[in-house]
Amino acid sequence: MDRTGDPLRIAILGSRGIPNEYGGFEQFAEHLSVGLSKIGYDVSVYNPSFHQFKESTFKGVTIIPKWCPEKKIGSAAHIIYDYLCLKDAIRRGVDVVLELGYQSSAISLLMSPVSKTRIITNMDGMEWKRQKWGPIVQRFTRWAEKIGTYKSHALVSDNLGIQEYLKQTYGKESTMIPYGAEVFDSPDKSFLEQYELSENGYYILIARMEPENNIEMILDGYVMAMVEEPFVVVGNYSNEFGKKIYQKYNKSNVRFYGGIYDICSLNNLRYYARAYFHGHSVGGTNPSLLEAMASQSLIVAHDNVFNRSVLFDNAIYFQSARQVAEILTDQKELFVRSRLCVDGNLRNIREVYRWDLIVRQYSELIERVFYEDTNHNSG
Repeated sequence: MDRTGDPLRIAILGSRGIPNEYGGFEQFAEHLSVGLSKIGYDVSVYNPSFHQFKESTFKGVTIIPKWCPEKKIGSAAHIIYDYLCLKDAIRRGVDVVLELGYQSSAISLLMSPVSKTRIITNMDGMEWKRQKWGPIVQRFTRWAEKIGTYKSHALVSDNLGIQEYLKQTYGKESTMIPYGAEVFDSPDKSFLEQYELSENGYYILIARMEPENNIEMILDGYVMAMVEEPFVVVGNYSNEFGKKIYQKYNKSNVRFYGGIYDICSLNNLRYYARAYFHGHSVGGTNPSLLEAMASQSLIVAHDNVFNRSVLFDNAIYFQSARQVAEILTDQKELFVRSRLCVDGNLRNIREVYRWDLIVRQYSELIERVFYEDTNHNSG
């Protein structure tokens, strides 16, 4: 409640809208907004104009559509979109804005008028390290990271590695709040029929087709291992890198299923796979990794500080295609490690990554940022 007794007004910006039809930030925005609404906040989520959901509310959350010219000018449109969203949120007198990411919001933060609206930025990963960006975009993204760090009233890091990076690089403290996931405990083998797969009879990765997700390293290792089981790749492969990957591996018992967004299908595909490969290497806690943990997958992960800070010893790690091949050919290790890793990851999902816990942590941060600042200003 604010000082008038009304619920605090929260706006969530920086996603491609809810309900989720895109990816990790959108899944997060959906869970967080609905969760905050259930415990009494007045929550709004901004949706781009091209989002298919056209209702004014979603499970108690107000939906505010804003023009976004992504289909005309590509990803640069989100700088315009985020500016329009932030400007509108300030005009509406929102108490706290939660910005998801900093890449498109930096210019908005610089241009936004002075107001009483408090801004919390989820700093995501180290976006400037992404290999798909050229030097100019990488420099802009590094600059945007700096602006997001200094222009926000509070920062959220979703991973201990990101928290340490922000402290060492900018001298800024951040509140570590991870993403959440729900334990998947109702598998249904009938989901496998449409994909012509069998239980424990395939390997899988679910990722955006980007170089830093090490998809090529994983599939090179798979081809090298010459195992019988097919390798399933889930992710939209219509971009340049995706087309390259498809052309290189499509005839090597690698099955490309494109983007799948139905959560039941994804959970069942993870659950029944012999192993789930996670190649993400650029910062932060990836939501798809948590979902794999919650789906009781045996996880084979790229060895980096971000993945280890989530998985600890509950995974098998690789750093090269040769190591992927060795893991795939040593079926005994997969069998021995499977139950221990799965049990450890499930325990962490229940104790650390529950959505109700994540919502409560964000609620505490929102209250602290709003009331500490208003108390300071009133003093």
